[in-house]
Amino acid sequence: MKLVRMSLDGPPLGAGAAGTVATVGTFDGVHLGHRQVLDEIVRRASACGRTSTLVTFDPHPLRVVRPQDAPPLLTSLPEKVDLLRESGLDYLCVLPFTSVLQAYRARRFVTEILLERVEMRELVMGYDHGFGRGREGSVETLRELGSELGFGVDVVEAVLLDDAPVSSTRVRNLLAAGEVAPAARLLGRPYSVRGVVRRGDRRGRELGFPTANIEVEPAEKLMPRPGIYAARGVVDGERIPGLLHLGPRPTFRDAGSAVELHLLDWSGDLYDRELTVEFCGHLRDIVAYASAEELVAQMHRDAADGRRLLGGGGPESACV
Repeated sequence: MKLVRMSLDGPPLGAGAAGTVATVGTFDGVHLGHRQVLDEIVRRASACGRTSTLVTFDPHPLRVVRPQDAPPLLTSLPEKVDLLRESGLDYLCVLPFTSVLQAYRARRFVTEILLERVEMRELVMGYDHGFGRGREGSVETLRELGSELGFGVDVVEAVLLDDAPVSSTRVRNLLAAGEVAPAARLLGRPYSVRGVVRRGDRRGRELGFPTANIEVEPAEKLMPRPGIYAARGVVDGERIPGLLHLGPRPTFRDAGSAVELHLLDWSGDLYDRELTVEFCGHLRDIVAYASAEELVAQMHRDAADGRRLLGGGGPESACV
């Protein structure tokens, strides 16, 4: 997959005489519904000798259009790029979403961006997608434009799971409730966060549970409900079972909120390295303990519960 950083006035993509089969959207989360759209454009492009292309935006359009309503991100741009590399796409075009682009009517976006720049010959859309000012680029509008301007339009129906469409909003709601295993079913993989390991107060090491204190980026990244989770840390491509503390640390009055990962049966130096954490299951809520000894006893129980969830292969685990 070739990553192309587009601008509003740059050169054409250079996809060749056959042009592209394209789709457009934020694709936040790259969930099962998104993957069905991607599979379709890859299939169609391969069948007719064209190139498959996704045009996406950075930042999320709502951060420009209505910042107060902008959702937290399921995937940062680097995470999205990594996930899309697995899709079979030929091109990923990242278009900066600005106030200038916000004002584009659907016709202008189609002609200046999709036809002239992306060299689109066929447009594939998700069932609920629209673009252009005020999302006026509905399926009906785009089919009219396609008939006039000479490109095809096809719609991919919703992916249903538990009798409801898979959507980024549905994933966000599950994560906000700490339901990381059901969210993983919609994503097709465990939800994850990544960040750099920073030096903390070393209290975990003193308690016998050394932790990696993770500074998650970007700030807009969605964090699940605070709690203790069974998780896996990805270190040099290896997935290592662990326990994640996400949120406040009320047992110690001077301790603030933290994202701390304890890797089970592993030791090593992770300082200043990037670490990815995969959420596998919610173990319990965070509570204050009367003493450090009570907390340590609970942490041993957490470790046992985490080992069972991570190693048992049951449906409650998102990491099997």
